[in-house]
Amino acid sequence: HYLKLFFDRNSCVGLRILRAILHSRPSRMKKATRLKICNYTFLFLTMAALSSSIQLEATHSQGICPVWLHIAVCLAFMIAVVWHLYLHFKWNAWIKRLRSQKSHVTKWLAIFGILTFITAVVTFIHWGTTHEHSPIGGVHGKLGFAFLALSIGHTVKRIKFFKR
Repeated sequence: HYLKLFFDRNSCVGLRILRAILHSRPSRMKKATRLKICNYTFLFLTMAALSSSIQLEATHSQGICPVWLHIAVCLAFMIAVVWHLYLHFKWNAWIKRLRSQKSHVTKWLAIFGILTFITAVVTFIHWGTTHEHSPIGGVHGKLGFAFLALSIGHTVKRIKFFKR
């Protein structure tokens, strides 16, 4: 009942929250300012995701709290990815625009991001039912590290943006 209320078009509570996050209220904020907020959020979330990933890799995903922390941090990271793409491309044909990017790193970033997300869903379903590490979790971890490495490279290439 609560999920229906949250996502119901008539009440729009969930949609209003999502819209507020994506538009970085106040709406009079310039695109460059919203991108700067998004990118600084990315810096924080990248380090947090990398830290939680290394911690899970070192402990072989032992313990429920570190796994839930990793899920929360990386879910926030993926929401930031959507926000970042929205700020650059809006909702208009963003897959087509990603494909037409000149930067090969950006294209690989998109591919690894999608693969990481897909394996995250499968790994979450497996872990949620068994609370054990799985081979698909290992694949997810390797894809996630590659995705984070490309993200860091993507950020370093655009470091001038942060210096302005």
